[in-house]
Amino acid sequence: MAGTTNPADVQRDAEVVRIANGSGFYGDRHDAMLELVEGGPIDVLTGDYLAELTMLILWRARQRDTDRGYARSFLRQARELLRPCLDRGVRIVVNAGGLHPAGLARALHELASELGCSPAIAHVTGDDLVPRLEPLAAAGHELAHLRTGRPLAAAGAPAITANAYLGAFGIVHALAAGADVVVTGRVTDASLTVGPAAWFHGWGRDEFDRLAGATAAGHVIECGAQATGGNLGVPWPTALEDPARPALPGYPIAEIAADGTAVITKHPGTGGEVSVASVTAQLLYEIEGPRYLGPDVITRVDTVRLEQQGPDRVRLHGARGEPPPRHAKVAATLFGGWRNQATFVLSGGEVARKRALLERQVAAVIDLDAIAEVHWQVERTAHPAPATNEDATTLVTLSVTDPDPARVDRRTFADGIVGLALASYAGCTLTAPPADATPVGRYWPCLIDAEVLHELVTLPDGRTVQVAPAATVLPAGDAALAPLDTPSSAPDDPAPAGTDGDHDRVEVPLGRLVAGRSGDKGGDANIGLFVADPAHYAWLCGLVEDPASRARLLPDLPASDVEVHRFPALNAVNLVCRGLLGDGVAGSTRPDPQGKGLAEYVRARPVEVPTAWLAASDQPPAAR
Repeated sequence: MAGTTNPADVQRDAEVVRIANGSGFYGDRHDAMLELVEGGPIDVLTGDYLAELTMLILWRARQRDTDRGYARSFLRQARELLRPCLDRGVRIVVNAGGLHPAGLARALHELASELGCSPAIAHVTGDDLVPRLEPLAAAGHELAHLRTGRPLAAAGAPAITANAYLGAFGIVHALAAGADVVVTGRVTDASLTVGPAAWFHGWGRDEFDRLAGATAAGHVIECGAQATGGNLGVPWPTALEDPARPALPGYPIAEIAADGTAVITKHPGTGGEVSVASVTAQLLYEIEGPRYLGPDVITRVDTVRLEQQGPDRVRLHGARGEPPPRHAKVAATLFGGWRNQATFVLSGGEVARKRALLERQVAAVIDLDAIAEVHWQVERTAHPAPATNEDATTLVTLSVTDPDPARVDRRTFADGIVGLALASYAGCTLTAPPADATPVGRYWPCLIDAEVLHELVTLPDGRTVQVAPAATVLPAGDAALAPLDTPSSAPDDPAPAGTDGDHDRVEVPLGRLVAGRSGDKGGDANIGLFVADPAHYAWLCGLVEDPASRARLLPDLPASDVEVHRFPALNAVNLVCRGLLGDGVAGSTRPDPQGKGLAEYVRARPVEVPTAWLAASDQPPAAR
């Protein structure tokens, strides 16, 4: 390979690098990127566009046009961003390349020519394993499913996407070579932050504590406004609920120092908040256990400390890192057939009679026995004594999936459903008429030996550099993970509520005392819960670690399928619900396929607590 750029040679005269993130997903608010550039000083602008579902969306786009496969929304944003960023010296790093980073890089060159500017553009490839699946299988790489252990060859369906999670040092090489814009495919979300930080400060690949600190900061800002008060479930009113403040949150900035410590903040005057609560919620988001595995470092999230430095400034420090694992994670999407669905509105009472008639009539017009998967889901149940029309509504959704689109297409499925409109239960109606069948993806998480990855960086001058995976040049960290050795502030045998001498107790929703955030990790769901008052932490641990009380919080999930991890430095716990989301968001038929509302569901569950604990529960910690 041509090119021998050494990122460690890069030194910068600055105490911190200001890395802002203006996109947390494909479809995030369009204006956020430009607002970050124009709202105050930043050094690097990042954008995260990829998720499991996004890869399926991009695959469908590329089936229609082989020049596509990247996040076109970023190209529209770039029309507004390129000149301001070049004028201000702001570097841009995005994973919007998706399945076709070279295609996006080429489109950016064309856009720059149209705008009359000349940014130096680099792109990173090597994550896409689909062209290599057959030779990899022949070489003994099974790509076994992380939960079931089944090899990919036994999945019974073709992989339409398979992307390894690359690390930060391809980005480092690109920035060190002078790139103004770096486009990647599938890198870890935090790598969008770690790469610029490592480049700016000249970190080596073995500076694990620094890399871990940047990873933690990157994980906090990767979902955009979730770090600045968006989607924040806490017992007290949030800044977004204050009518005197802007209705939309600003987007986050990580000020990362040379030692890997960081301050999470946002531009002055923007909406939302940066608080210990908002940062804690995002730090817990989708991390599973205390060790957060990445391609460049294993970040010990249980070592991270947070402290409020001032308004909208939270210091993140203490992160420790361990050598990276010798395996890289691969996210594959299997073609799961074709799906169609219809949602029926049942109004008023006698729901069971109406539903029985509906199911009998649907079976009379559609051969359900010939369809591979048929799923009926009751999403909302009418109140027995409704006070409003909405209270009297039950939603029943029929989802059908089959390898043959003809069995679930508009003519076979949709027309049969619509034809029942005047011939079924009293008040029969649909939320919307069913349409054409759409492809379904099944998420397949697996591992592969990092040494087989071929990460390439195409530099602005056209040269290519191959980046060796960290696990091939450093001691591997996953052969036998050492026991966690962080001192825990939580008691080994936490006492349940009411044993502290306070016998005056009351039943309230868990959310009166506990904050939280939840999300998906493929087919698993993560529920992060934390308390503002450290005195309540032992109680929270006991509540979720005791199988009986945990079953009361999560009555629709077997207790054996839930793992509980403590994060005492954050007064937090993380519940990992294995297999709850089935084959992942692209294939799930659940009403909340990404588990975004699970934390709020748990926070609504009743628990018994001492009455005295409620006195300050509706006030943020700073006001107590």
